[in-house]
Amino acid sequence: MASIAMAIFLIVLKAWAALQTSSMAMLGSLADSTLDLLASIVVLFGVRIAAQPADTDHRFGHGKAEALAALAQVIIITISAFFIGYRSVERLMAGSQTQDAELGIGVSLVAILFTIALISYQRYVVRRTGSVAISTDRLHYASDLMLNASVIVALVLDQYAGLAGADAVFGLLIALWLLWGAWRSSSHALDQLMDREWPEDLRAKFLAACSEYPELAGLHDLRTRTSGTHHFAQFHVWVPSDWTVAQAHERMDRIEEELQRRFPATEILMHLDPEGHTDRETMLPSEITEKAT
Repeated sequence: MASIAMAIFLIVLKAWAALQTSSMAMLGSLADSTLDLLASIVVLFGVRIAAQPADTDHRFGHGKAEALAALAQVIIITISAFFIGYRSVERLMAGSQTQDAELGIGVSLVAILFTIALISYQRYVVRRTGSVAISTDRLHYASDLMLNASVIVALVLDQYAGLAGADAVFGLLIALWLLWGAWRSSSHALDQLMDREWPEDLRAKFLAACSEYPELAGLHDLRTRTSGTHHFAQFHVWVPSDWTVAQAHERMDRIEEELQRRFPATEILMHLDPEGHTDRETMLPSEITEKAT
């Protein structure tokens, strides 16, 4: 909601400034803010859907809605980059100049201040929730800081330094910067959609916690993934063959509850194997080769 309100405010402000200054860089900044609004609306719905609890049709929850929202943002950012790039080349070839630099600079400074406030709040939200959609939204708005600063530089060079075409060149650089940001932002969303393993530091932290329990000494075949703000970890663990089902269930349930307290928003699934037993169908081809040798 904060992102949407911010985008609407900046659209109105930049539309007025773009009409007054005829700046290609300002027009590019306006287009970016317009697409920011669309992206933030997508994120709002994505986050709301992802927050819904699991139901009969989605037993693992709706977390991947966030990744889909992030990908939608990437598409929107890419479209805006191509539009800005096209208009910048067109403006560069026409040799048009800007006007009323003071107005454009003032609007850009206001946009920078409001953007800093927004991304500070988004950083707090991401730290609290781990939301990939809001993280992508924050990266996009963080790139707007450079975009607005480049508008100021473009107007100064174009009108005060007399460098014709500087505004169009900066518009083209903004387009390239947006494309780079879209490429970076897409990686996190694709990782979730493709069920990529946890980052190495998180896996190591989880394994270190498991090593504190003697009952988990035979832990193997750990698999992890993330869906929205929810984590999943599943693994096999060897238990003494003389344990009864009830004994194994009681001990592992206790450990599972303790691990879930240490790793909030993490669903842990354990599969018990008789000591020394390995299920070949759950192993990677490379692991089967290593075991054979």
